[in-house]
Amino acid sequence: MKVMIVDDHPLVRQGLAAVLSLDPSIVLVAEAGCKDEALKYLKDLKTDIALIDIRLKDGDGFEIITEAKNRNINCKFIILTSSVDHDDFERAVEMEVDGYIIKEAFPEEVLTALRVVYQGRKYYDPYMMELALVKDRDMGLIEKLTPREKEVLSAIGRGMSNHDIAKTLFITEYTVKKHVSRVLDKLNLKDRTQAAIYAHKRRMI
Repeated sequence: MKVMIVDDHPLVRQGLAAVLSLDPSIVLVAEAGCKDEALKYLKDLKTDIALIDIRLKDGDGFEIITEAKNRNINCKFIILTSSVDHDDFERAVEMEVDGYIIKEAFPEEVLTALRVVYQGRKYYDPYMMELALVKDRDMGLIEKLTPREKEVLSAIGRGMSNHDIAKTLFITEYTVKKHVSRVLDKLNLKDRTQAAIYAHKRRMI
């Protein structure tokens, strides 16, 4: 199995090289620190799998994968990143990237991912899969809210009081209290503080 590492941090590349050396079936064919270097190696070398970080000094890993596919370069790609941002993970899945691993993974997890992908299957970090399931569940809960309740939740996230929300939405404070109560009940939240945190995490501000 011929593997290439793409990461702009020399220490990270060195650490990954040490991990790959634990498996005698893996041959490290190249290390790239930037986008242009990575594309050159992908073109010139027969690489089975490329481990690619998302954030690079001269671009991002997604650009490398897109350009490589456009050039019909026959290689499988695994994103290896510190990003646990759901948007990054979702983008990787949409691009049909072969794997996604966070850098906090244990060495044996990285090796397992390489073996799985080399065999033609996909490997997504269990932690990212769990986050994706939680988000899907949350989206299901949010869909239970009425448009007005979503407005109230957003206002709570901005730190507005019931009085301020009532003035902004042109409703009575009593109606605001009813909306707040329903929001907490539908989202299984205990209080306004949890509601505010919820709104921030779901970017409803």
